[in-house]
Amino acid sequence: MKTETFAVQPAAVPTTARRVDLKNYGVLAGLVLIVIYLSLATSTFLTAGNIVNLLDQTVVVGLLAVGATLCIISGVFDLSASANLAMSAIAGVYFTQAFGVTTGFILALLTGTVLGTLTGLLIVVTRVHSFIGSLAMSIIYRGIAVVLTGGAILSPLPDQLDAFRVWTRPTFGGITMATVLVVLAVVVFGIVLWGTTFGRRIYAVGGNEEAARLSGVRTPLIHISVFAISGLCAAAAGMVLASRAGSAQPAMATGIELTAIAAVVIGGTSIMGGAGAVWRTAVGVLILTVIANGFNLMGWDTTYQQVVTGVLILVAVAADSLLLQRLRRK
Repeated sequence: MKTETFAVQPAAVPTTARRVDLKNYGVLAGLVLIVIYLSLATSTFLTAGNIVNLLDQTVVVGLLAVGATLCIISGVFDLSASANLAMSAIAGVYFTQAFGVTTGFILALLTGTVLGTLTGLLIVVTRVHSFIGSLAMSIIYRGIAVVLTGGAILSPLPDQLDAFRVWTRPTFGGITMATVLVVLAVVVFGIVLWGTTFGRRIYAVGGNEEAARLSGVRTPLIHISVFAISGLCAAAAGMVLASRAGSAQPAMATGIELTAIAAVVIGGTSIMGGAGAVWRTAVGVLILTVIANGFNLMGWDTTYQQVVTGVLILVAVAADSLLLQRLRRK
C-alpha cells in the first residue's frame, strides 16, 4: 500500500506540527522574558562578547538535542548519544593522525552514523525498549573507547593541531564555526522533519506506530534512521569538543545526553512522541544556556541552577501530560 495513505491516523499527521497555535510559542515567550530580565539586571548580558560566548556554549548540547528530537518524536530514546560522541571523537583523532584533518572529520561522522545505526538495529531486532537498549549500548561504547585508548587522552599530531581546531575559529562577528555548524543542523533537520515525506513518517510512527505500520510505513526503518541521525549529530558534537580541547578521551561528555533530552522536553516536544519541532528544541537549548549564563553573570550559587532546570522539566512534562488528557476527552 502507498505510504501516502496517512489519513488513517490524523492525530499523527504533520499538520498537527504545522498548524499555527499560540501554545506552541509559549517556550519562545519564556526565552524572551528571561532575556529581557537579564538585559535589565546586568550590564554585560547583551555585550557582543557574551552573546558570542553564549551561542558557542549551545553547540554540543544543541547538536545532541537535534538528534534527540527526531528520536523522541518517533517514539524512541537514545541514551547512547554521549558514548557515541566519545567513540566518534576518538575515531576522528585516530583517522586524523593517519589520513589528515579533513578525512578524519568525515570518517568520524561516518563512525557516529554507523554506531547510531547499530544501536537502532539492536533495538528493532531485539524489540527491547529503546531506553534500556540504548543505555546498554552506551555502556558498551564507553567500554570499547577505554579499550581502544587504554584510558589515555588521544591527540592529533603536533603539525595537525592548528587545522584540527577549525571549529574554534571565529567567522563573521566573532561567531565560531561550531556555532555555524549547529545552526546549519537546526535548519537542515528542521526542514527534513517539517517539510518532507520522511519527516511525516517520523510524526506518524511516534503518534501511533501500529496505525503508521498499517498505512504502509516501514516503522523499523524509521527508528533505525532516527538513531543513525542521532549518531551523526553526536559525532559532530564529539568533533567540536575534540577540536576545542585538541584531544579526545573515553570519559568526555559523560551524561550530556540527559541535558540534551531536557532541552528537547523544555522545548515542548511530547515525551510520548508524535509532536514537536526542531526549532522549539533550539529554543529549549537556548533557555538552558541563557539560565546558566545568567547565574554566572549575576553571581548566583550555581547549585540552584539544577533546581531551576529540574522545575522547568517538570513543568514541561506536566503540561504535556495535561494536554494529552484534554485531547483524549475530546
